[in-house]
Amino acid sequence: MKASDFFSLPASLAHFGSFFEPDAAPWQWIERIGPALASHRFEEKAPKVPAGVHIEGFVHLGEGVQLPSFATLIGPIWIGARSQIRPGAFIRGNVIAGEGCVLGNASEFKNCLLLDGVQAPHFNYVGDSILGNRSHLGAGAICSNLRLDHKTVHVHLPEGSVNTGLKKFGAVLGDEAEVGCNAVLNPGTLLGPRSLVMPSIAFGGVLAPSMIARVRQQVTLVPRRF
Repeated sequence: MKASDFFSLPASLAHFGSFFEPDAAPWQWIERIGPALASHRFEEKAPKVPAGVHIEGFVHLGEGVQLPSFATLIGPIWIGARSQIRPGAFIRGNVIAGEGCVLGNASEFKNCLLLDGVQAPHFNYVGDSILGNRSHLGAGAICSNLRLDHKTVHVHLPEGSVNTGLKKFGAVLGDEAEVGCNAVLNPGTLLGPRSLVMPSIAFGGVLAPSMIARVRQQVTLVPRRF
C-alpha cells in the first residue's frame, strides 16, 4: 500500500516534495510533516493579522489567506494561498495546508497535512492525519488519533494487520473522500479516493475507493402518549 494509492502531492506543496514520497506508506507521511516544516525558511517577522488572532512561533500565510476576527495559530504552520481560516480555529504545531483549504470554526488541527481544496469547516478535530485533495469533513466529524489503551496504532489491511509504530495516528483520506456529520474515524482509518462514510457512525479499518460505509438501522414508529 502506497501513498500514491490515495493522493498525489499538489503543485502548491511541491517544495515539500522530497519529504513526501509517493511510494511510502501513507501513514509514513505523518512523521514527515515536522521535518518538512523544519526545512522551510520562515520570515523573521510574523504576518500582519487582526488583533484577535493570536500567533506564536513560525507561521506562513500564503497570498489571499482569509483570516477571522479571532483564532489561535501556534507554529510551525504553513497555509497555502486562498485558504480560509474561520473563527475560533485552533491550529497548533506542524500543520501544512495547501491552496484553497477551509480550516473551520471551532475546529482543531495538529500535526496534519491538508492537500489542496480540503474542507474541514465546522467543529472538526484533525490530528496526526493526512487529508487528500478536495476531501471533506462534515460538521462535527472527528479524526480520533489515540487508542484508549495508548498502544501503537495498527492498520487492518485485507492481507493482515500492520503495526505502524505510531502511538498517535488519526486517519488518511484519499482524494475527494467524504465523511458525514458527527462521524468518528477510529485511529488508523484509511479511506480510499472518492469513498464516503455516512453521518453519525464510528468507522475504523480500510474503506476501498468509491465505496460507502453505512449502518443499516430499523426505525420503529410508535404513538406519542401524553
